[in-house]
Amino acid sequence: MNEQVARTIASTAYDRIRDDILAGALSPGLKLRIEFVCERYGVGASPVREALNRLSSEGLVERRDQRGFYVAPVSLDRLEELVKTRCWLETLALGESMRNRTEAWEEGVVLAFHRLSRTPRSLDATTYSFNPAWEERHREFHQALIANCGSSWLIGYCRDMRDQADRYRRLAAAQVYPARQGPDEHREIMEAAVAGDIPAATALLEAHYRRTATIVEGTFRTA
Repeated sequence: MNEQVARTIASTAYDRIRDDILAGALSPGLKLRIEFVCERYGVGASPVREALNRLSSEGLVERRDQRGFYVAPVSLDRLEELVKTRCWLETLALGESMRNRTEAWEEGVVLAFHRLSRTPRSLDATTYSFNPAWEERHREFHQALIANCGSSWLIGYCRDMRDQADRYRRLAAAQVYPARQGPDEHREIMEAAVAGDIPAATALLEAHYRRTATIVEGTFRTA
């Protein structure tokens, strides 16, 4: 029971730290002193170290020799590499999902889009206010697109890259809202995927990611 409780505490710490990194509450490059993290999240040193090591393996935290843990930094070079790799792997995963198409997969994609389209991008209609429900629906939609690719390894890599991409996207969200809040891009991807048009669906998905990257780059350059 003690072991189970320890794992639960470490898992909860991991989820909370991860959410704060993705939301920007823990800024890129911030040193994550064990004492600071323990105090912030109200947990002990052992689960904090376990959580930070796990986040380090996922690339959201860096462990530097003799210097401790840091929130992974962001940069235009890192973004360019991330987007390039993400486009390679997610278009592959989407294409395989479409080749393996089933009625259940199609229904999953349509349902995920429907839920996303009915969820407001921001909690405030005039200015950007982080909406966790939209973020969850957004992740579910992109996950549904590749869910039928037949490779848990590929899905895992895509999930990790999505986490990294979310950090960059959220840094720019406040700057571009409400200009880019509608469901049109997602609708086009969904319709091409359900229609079985692999070249169109993968091209639309890549354009979607590259458009986001261009917006983030512009935000970085004017910051």
